[in-house]
Amino acid sequence: FDPRHYLGTHCHGFPKTGPHRLRFLLESVKDLRETLKKKGSTLVVRKGKPEDVVRDLITQLGSVSAVVFHEEVREIL
Repeated sequence: FDPRHYLGTHCHGFPKTGPHRLRFLLESVKDLRETLKKKGSTLVVRKGKPEDVVRDLITQLGSVSAVVFHEEVREIL
């Protein structure tokens, strides 16, 4: 979870993620983790800036051969 996603928007100052959306996200992540666990896998969840968290995870795991990500689409006004 990137803390920057829970700050106000750039244009209007409204919460980017309100309490209902946050609850939905948390429940979704919990459900995904439980589903993966039933299949013999796991889900790593961290809070922080992705550029820091991913680097730390790679260092921690030591044997990472690939990293895949997507960039958030930003609305152009």
